[in-house]
Amino acid sequence: MSSLIDVKVQPLADRVLVEAAPAEEKTAFGIIIPDTAKEKPQRGTVVAVGPGKKDEPLTVKVGDTVLYGKYSGTELTVEGGEFLIMRESDIYAIIG
Repeated sequence: MSSLIDVKVQPLADRVLVEAAPAEEKTAFGIIIPDTAKEKPQRGTVVAVGPGKKDEPLTVKVGDTVLYGKYSGTELTVEGGEFLIMRESDIYAIIG
């Protein structure tokens, strides 16, 4: 699935829709990781943002690559794609 796809989901308030990056397939030494041992990714691309709270505009925007907590957000399947919806406060950093 390509990043920056057009989804028909509009998050509310300070929520952000993130497409998670794929899990690592191999270790740095070339060892293939089985599906049962793969860690949940903690990085993704923002595909939609809400309008923000009153007097608190959002700092992330569509297309940003972000780092978020391991157990952050709620998993969604929309139009065949796997996404996470989370509050902006669950995002730790924007990767430049």
